[in-house]
Amino acid sequence: MKMITRLAAVILIAGLTSACMQGETFQRGYIVDEEALESVEPGMSAEQVLETLGTPSTVSTVGNQSWYYVSQTARQQFAFQKQEIVEQQVTAVYFTPNLRVERVALYGLEDGQIFDFISRTTPTGGQEQSFLANLFRGVVGFNPLR
Repeated sequence: MKMITRLAAVILIAGLTSACMQGETFQRGYIVDEEALESVEPGMSAEQVLETLGTPSTVSTVGNQSWYYVSQTARQQFAFQKQEIVEQQVTAVYFTPNLRVERVALYGLEDGQIFDFISRTTPTGGQEQSFLANLFRGVVGFNPLR
């Protein structure tokens, strides 16, 4: 009986471990329709682009001259683990001053910064605090950055 209990425990642990190891994949943002993207050509109006590709994920902040369609694939190995961005694609549609398509460009993860969909921020260079610095932050007179 003891052997059966141990065997059942081993099988249960193995099953739980293998379930955790599979991880989860998340798709966020604009899902690129290759056929629709190929139909966007220089000279098209902004309205035609909206009809073809839909509403952009974000637009340029100055003059509305560029539209960006952002797509991201993230993977999370365990439920408590931070998601890791494994693929990112940004489709950029650049417009002339009279809002006609000038060109379309595709950018991948290797081309730039990772866009954070959750907080809507892009990480910048600077000083990051360590776990210990955050832990001792409340201690008077302790400054690990000196």
